[in-house]
Amino acid sequence: MSMKHVLFMQTLALTFFLAACGDDVTEVTEVTEVHETGMKIVEKGDELPKCTTDNEGALVYALDSAAAYACINREWTSFKGKDGADGKDGRDGKDGEDGAKGEKGDQGESGKKGDTGETGTSCTMKSLPDSSGFKVICGGDSVGVVLNGEKGEQGNKGEDGTGCSVEDTGDGFALVTCGEGENASTTKIFKGMCGETPYNPATQFCDFRDSTIYRFVTIGSQTWMAENLNFETDGSLCYNDSAKYCAKYGRYYTWADAMDSAAVFSDNAKGCGEGTTCTIKTPARGICPEGWHMPDSTEWTTLLRTGTDRYAYMAKGFDEWPDASNDYGFSALPAGGFYGASGFSYGNLAVFWCATEGDNLSACNLTISLTYMDVNHRVSVGYPKSNGYSVRCIKD
Repeated sequence: MSMKHVLFMQTLALTFFLAACGDDVTEVTEVTEVHETGMKIVEKGDELPKCTTDNEGALVYALDSAAAYACINREWTSFKGKDGADGKDGRDGKDGEDGAKGEKGDQGESGKKGDTGETGTSCTMKSLPDSSGFKVICGGDSVGVVLNGEKGEQGNKGEDGTGCSVEDTGDGFALVTCGEGENASTTKIFKGMCGETPYNPATQFCDFRDSTIYRFVTIGSQTWMAENLNFETDGSLCYNDSAKYCAKYGRYYTWADAMDSAAVFSDNAKGCGEGTTCTIKTPARGICPEGWHMPDSTEWTTLLRTGTDRYAYMAKGFDEWPDASNDYGFSALPAGGFYGASGFSYGNLAVFWCATEGDNLSACNLTISLTYMDVNHRVSVGYPKSNGYSVRCIKD
């Protein structure tokens, strides 16, 4: 790596860090293990890759414009500052007053006419026979010589610069180290930013509507949220109105709320509420973050058929689910649901809405349960749309 790239990596890393949140960074002078990261350099700004939800938070540097770009909200955003606003025009000054008329002075005497000067001679330059310079000739006489400069001695070859390495810390940051030994300098940079919080795009994504970070997992051919949705809407509920509970288990949504029947984010399930039947255009985004959608009954069934171990879908650490292994990383939680006048119920059931309608009053859900030591996962239609269940979104 050239010294120009070394300086660029140091400057870019520090610029991104300071621009992101201004926090102090502790320098690290020794890195025991380093890995290459996905930081990309392109020759021209028009060679930027497409900015999508898949590479949200990615950083690219364009050499031709010396500009850094970040993929934010599906658009490449430059880190260059904006021009300031033009200043306001100044006011016109007041007109000055006329001065008083002065008296007429005496007329001076006429000067004498000067003698005509002699015509000057021109100068020319003639190259010396050995090409070492030029002879200056004025009026036919040589008045001097201008010599060419001598060739300077070749300078000593500079030492090769040390390169930079990148270490993936696995927690939303990367360490960029340049130099070696006591002269090494380390800078901490963000992989991705969700509001003011860093996140790791390899295992997490950001819901930019409220700057909430969610884990995701790929199971078979599908990519699922590995946490329950906790996006607040007017109709969503927390168990016993506890924000602490919602932070762990997510929110309860009615089917109309989960499907976004008011068409706040998409028209694909507009009007799909209680007391009506509707035509759903799949995939229906519903209340899910951008780039994700509500799973229908077929997609839930595909998930359950990926593996035969039912305990592998269930999160560990709950007394009601002692045999849960969570081998697939889906991390279903026993959040239960809200049943109208009957109130809340949680402890041994995980119930998720799906984007399949039964009739004007009922819809589909997936229930993951462990009752009397009998594990049972089923996708079925017929549950009241007015109930409140959890939401898990699947990636488009």
